[in-house]
Amino acid sequence: MKRSAVKLELFADERQREKLDQIGDPLANIDELLNLKALAARINKIAPRGDGAKGGRPAYPTEVMLRILLVKKPYNLSNDQMEFQLLDRMSFKRFCRLTNSRTIPDATTIWVFENRIGETGAREIFDGVESQLFAKGFIPRGGQMIDATLVQAPTQRNTREENKLIKQGAMPADWEPAKRRQKDTDASWTKKHGKSYFGYKMSVNVDNRYKLIRKVETSTASEHDSKHFDAVLDPFNTSRDVYADRGYPSKARSEFLEDEGYRDQIQRRGTRKKPLSKAQQGRNKRLAKTRARVEHPFAAISQMGGKFVRTIGQARANFSMLLMAACYNVKRGVFLVATNGGRGAPT
Repeated sequence: MKRSAVKLELFADERQREKLDQIGDPLANIDELLNLKALAARINKIAPRGDGAKGGRPAYPTEVMLRILLVKKPYNLSNDQMEFQLLDRMSFKRFCRLTNSRTIPDATTIWVFENRIGETGAREIFDGVESQLFAKGFIPRGGQMIDATLVQAPTQRNTREENKLIKQGAMPADWEPAKRRQKDTDASWTKKHGKSYFGYKMSVNVDNRYKLIRKVETSTASEHDSKHFDAVLDPFNTSRDVYADRGYPSKARSEFLEDEGYRDQIQRRGTRKKPLSKAQQGRNKRLAKTRARVEHPFAAISQMGGKFVRTIGQARANFSMLLMAACYNVKRGVFLVATNGGRGAPT
């Protein structure tokens, strides 16, 4: 017989796991960064597991389902695709603590868990990840950068009359129940740079030192960026500099920042009747070098598929956006620890 490089043996899976560790499993780094058991306990407080008193199949541990979400979002997987990967992919099974499990959570189980924890649970995940990174020394430093990005949703093909009714909070009478379930009546239209977008908006506060998302606020796309400014302002940043683009300046905001002890680093906006002076243009250019760093998290989120939601309704869209922000922080935290020799933040 001809010799072959394929070697069949009983413990092949174990040897492959050893090889995976030698190469470096990126998911294993998450366990070194975060205490997911503690994070699961936080989720159980606001969305307790069923006690099984009514019978039925036992629920999977919250930590297992949390790990599934932390894998599903960054890889932009649907629930059905996530089920397949848990059956097929060694690193996913190991990270989700399902290596030797005879049963694997199916797509419906994942969907039920997401609905169980809801938007409140996603907020708890984001806050829990941020607080653990804070405890590791990744304190907000160097000033804070505030900006918003549009998150598109599937376009709704409605008539003008139907849209009028939706804006009034009503529903067209001829829509069947099945059709109503497939219509997103919460998302809204907006224009940016002359192009129309349909969906939602996510505003973030990113610290200049570590580029971690510290605050998140969500809304429909039509709500103006500046309405989220106060909600995402971070009082814990060690620097008093506040950076934002030309969509945020106002006299009232400048006075508020001055009264609160912040340094206004918001770019100025000119008008047709009152264009910017050369000094103001120079100031905008100088501030842009720092302010532009807030675009880096948005770019990373876009690469993970987070700039588009395939959900219906604002509650599920908020869940998706908050979870994506948390997953970005996890990914960023792993990178920051790796670049500091496996330790926490440098002192």
